[in-house]
Amino acid sequence: MGGKAELDARIESDFTYHAPKPGQREVYEELRAYAKDLARRINLHCPEGREKSLALTKLEEAVMWANAGIARAP
Repeated sequence: MGGKAELDARIESDFTYHAPKPGQREVYEELRAYAKDLARRINLHCPEGREKSLALTKLEEAVMWANAGIARAP
């Protein structure tokens, strides 16, 4: 891991609002649409239970992290 200054810069970036750049809003919507489709398929095919709940939570997390990666890109 980098030094204190590098970590301070990452903390600054990670905890700062990143307004959408041109074209990003459409990418967010596309990713959410694909994730929503997969979530519906998981709901349709998986029985109720911990595994289904975790699958939906992890899918939600994946979209969140993908969006964060897009938002934080230089």
